[in-house]
Amino acid sequence: MVISDSTQADDEVLVVRPDLTDAELNELFAASWPTHQPTVFAAKLSRSLAWIAARRGSRLVGFVNIVGDGGVHAFILDTTVHPDERRKGLGIRLVRAAANEARTRGAEWLHVDYEPHLESFYGQCGFRPTAAGLMRL
Repeated sequence: MVISDSTQADDEVLVVRPDLTDAELNELFAASWPTHQPTVFAAKLSRSLAWIAARRGSRLVGFVNIVGDGGVHAFILDTTVHPDERRKGLGIRLVRAAANEARTRGAEWLHVDYEPHLESFYGQCGFRPTAAGLMRL
């Protein structure tokens, strides 16, 4: 399903659950995250509630994954925007599209973990900070 938003650029397309290759996801993640190691994404996506991809032309420029607990909670993972596309609102559009898709699929709560420097970004997306626990395994 293609998502249309009046704030997106003319040649930008957001799509729910598109077919994505490991090669294009690894290319996006490698450009966006310096420590990224090649990953087989098919196994990860097979357990996802949904994902949203952003393309500019044929190029993958953004991605966000949504996982669920089978009930009312969903979680945002792997929000990624290509460095060439940052600071243009694409990340916010991706996360808001993910929130809408999670709601459509029955979620009542959407969670996200983030580092302190991303608090403003996720605040613009509609999240409020909460106390949470984390254990490294």
